[in-house]
Amino acid sequence: MTLSQLELPVGLVRVFAFVWGCLWGSFVNVVVYRVPRDMSVVRPASHCPGCGAPVRALDNLPIVSWLVLRGRARCCGVRISPRYVVVELLGGVLSLAVAEVVVRALPLDTTLVHAASIFLADFGLAMALVAAAFIDAEHMYLPDSITIGGTLFGLATPSLRGLGWTDVLLGAVAGFVGVWLPFIVGYKALRGRSGMGVGDAKLVMLAGAWFGWSGAAFALFAGALQATVAALVLLLAKGKIEEPEAVRADRESLQRAAAEGDSDARQALQDDPLGTAPEAGIMAARLPFGPFLCLAIIEWMLAGELIRDRFGM
Repeated sequence: MTLSQLELPVGLVRVFAFVWGCLWGSFVNVVVYRVPRDMSVVRPASHCPGCGAPVRALDNLPIVSWLVLRGRARCCGVRISPRYVVVELLGGVLSLAVAEVVVRALPLDTTLVHAASIFLADFGLAMALVAAAFIDAEHMYLPDSITIGGTLFGLATPSLRGLGWTDVLLGAVAGFVGVWLPFIVGYKALRGRSGMGVGDAKLVMLAGAWFGWSGAAFALFAGALQATVAALVLLLAKGKIEEPEAVRADRESLQRAAAEGDSDARQALQDDPLGTAPEAGIMAARLPFGPFLCLAIIEWMLAGELIRDRFGM
């Protein structure tokens, strides 16, 4: 069966896409909370962050439950972060966007199996990037399971995006080296510290593995532009750029352990670029770059053709 033979109403497809995305957005919330804490994303089942009570199915409906309960847990009344509903809503919006922008643009003689494969791949990438963005925003950490795992999946599926294996392989290499060499090796040689993290290099590598060198280049430069705008807004609004609270808490925990004689903690502080507090001054401020890279990659996924035609990339 092809897309031209699909007789489902467009409105029904849109509703399904949105609901599908919200459901997976709920799972992404689990990933965002548990992965940085080295917890399984499968077990235990969803439970209250305050008292640990299992969450009932009716209290675990994406978006709806948070609104009905007014952002509080039914069991103990503890406040539930608005992040949960934001991520679920993002899942719905991105799922709908992929269906509208990517799938509906396919030729009508495209088979349903091929169209579904493209949808699932792009939607899966979008959800992985949402997870990476929120994890990095809170912990300044990009999990290898997303960056390297996403890169490998991109290298394995170039035909879904009309690319060849050489295109994505060169894109991945260019993406990683284009960040690692000047912003990590070169910057450290000049200033004694890295200008970007290795996780950022891996994320640009992922962009290249999915969309070739042009996608990697757009992710890097559009991400940098959007990060600059965000930094300026923060400086105008607050007068400074602060580290995420979780980063400071993790460093203080390691410092206490090191002071008590924990050699592993001492080594972790030495190896981690976040192991010391940032120096004073705007140039030494630490702003998570991952969220802006993730945003740029999603922008390219949804509007890459328009951007390429407009700027000749």
